[in-house]
Amino acid sequence: MTVTRSDLTEAVYQEVGLSRNESAQLVESVLREIVDTLAQGEAVKLSSFGTFSVVNKAQRIGRNPKTGEEVPILPRRVLVFRASHVLKDRINTTTPWSGD
Repeated sequence: MTVTRSDLTEAVYQEVGLSRNESAQLVESVLREIVDTLAQGEAVKLSSFGTFSVVNKAQRIGRNPKTGEEVPILPRRVLVFRASHVLKDRINTTTPWSGD
């Protein structure tokens, strides 16, 4: 199962008691703030959840796996997520995925 924006909105609606429209605005506002902060190159740390950060990758030479040809990989910024120990512990104490 995948959690969507509408699932988050519904959870806020159920837990906080805001209207559905207000809940949707709240979720969008939080996500927008996270995206804007990351776009500026700053980290976003959510206590007991983890840290999102942007890392600058330098240009390097890669290889096309099909042809073996060397190709330059241009410099770029990548998003990195590092889970907190609280999140890791929570994930490791829940029932494992059954594969269904």
